[in-house]
Amino acid sequence: METTFESTRIVQPNEIDEYNHVNNVVYVQWIQEIADEHWKFLTKDIEKIAYVWFVVRHEIDYKNQAKLGDLITVKTWVGKTEGVKSVRHVEIKRGETLLVKSETTFCMLHAKTLRPTRITESILNTLLPKK
Repeated sequence: METTFESTRIVQPNEIDEYNHVNNVVYVQWIQEIADEHWKFLTKDIEKIAYVWFVVRHEIDYKNQAKLGDLITVKTWVGKTEGVKSVRHVEIKRGETLLVKSETTFCMLHAKTLRPTRITESILNTLLPKK
């Protein structure tokens, strides 16, 4: 099973700020969107998911700028996962040029109670499949 997940997008006019490049808030949105897309992909065959993820920390390095019309690749993978927390890595590129890299720490919550819940072996195997 593949351990990375990616999607592409073209920078839209509403994503550009007054400095004529992608607004930093848009990168955060892309980071959250790819995390959600990846989770939905990983759990597509599970009938009912009893857990949700909440961000507890974003660490973002802005390396280069994207502009209107650029083709962007957003790539993610799951890193250290233990207890109630999981770290997700994201790289955002234009071609081979790294624009943004991030590490986001998520806390797993029980969907009904919204209380932190230890990551089960089943969820761990879903996030970090064995090759």
